[in-house]
Amino acid sequence: MKTERNAMQEIDVPFILESIRHTGDTFLQTFKQNNIPQDQEDLMSQFQEIDKKCLVMLQDALNPMYPEIPWAEDSEFDFEQQKQPLDLPEFWLCDSMDGAVQYMRHLPGWTINLVLVREGRPYLAVIYDPMQQEMYWAKEGEGAYLNGKPLQAKAKSELWLMLSVFEHPALSKSVTGLNHRIGASVEELLDQFGTVRNYGPHGLQLAWLGAGRIDVFCQEGLDTYNCLPGILIAREAGAQISTTDGQDWTWGADSLFVAAPGVLERFLKKESNGMLSF
Repeated sequence: MKTERNAMQEIDVPFILESIRHTGDTFLQTFKQNNIPQDQEDLMSQFQEIDKKCLVMLQDALNPMYPEIPWAEDSEFDFEQQKQPLDLPEFWLCDSMDGAVQYMRHLPGWTINLVLVREGRPYLAVIYDPMQQEMYWAKEGEGAYLNGKPLQAKAKSELWLMLSVFEHPALSKSVTGLNHRIGASVEELLDQFGTVRNYGPHGLQLAWLGAGRIDVFCQEGLDTYNCLPGILIAREAGAQISTTDGQDWTWGADSLFVAAPGVLERFLKKESNGMLSF
């Protein structure tokens, strides 16, 4: 008897990658041609236009081949909805353009992201950086890749060599006390690692960790949708995925700590109660 997963349609990864590449390259052709937003109305108008155009392009490409797979609403600003996956066997989760703020401001650091969630877990994740022509992707249990080459997260030998990045959820100020937590975690990173930076898109930074370019990713606050594609890519590249208090990360967790192998144990101090010092 077939399991539910085995009964699901096989995914044509090259087709998915090409569809996402086409979408990203289309936006690259018009990059820096918009007027940089000068007020909230203009910013929201441009953001909604970008989001809708990107999503429609991907849906038009994928729906004919996968008509039975629904699309989840991208609710990165809805903390409550991100606490658990949809009650569906599988669905597409698309942050149409991660880093749209950078795109509107004529800055690098914007990507096209897509995740296929099956049985409540990320099954296939793709992150495409059009400016660098870099395609990151991973399939559950089958490794992670950059432009067709396998990825392997690697830890540096010394603390001062490590590059740590931090992120925060959108609208973090709307959650009481969250900005204080973020500030404290950044201070901890500054105290322990050689370099601390923020490079924009959550997923891309996690993909860079999988590629060995970054050693530590730290975020306080709930932000499942933004991080999910990068989490699968980093995990399949061998990175450790946890919360900032050292627990296993699960969908809806209120923090995220991703590091190259061994970093969590070797470099994060533990308090007497066994919890990490964040």
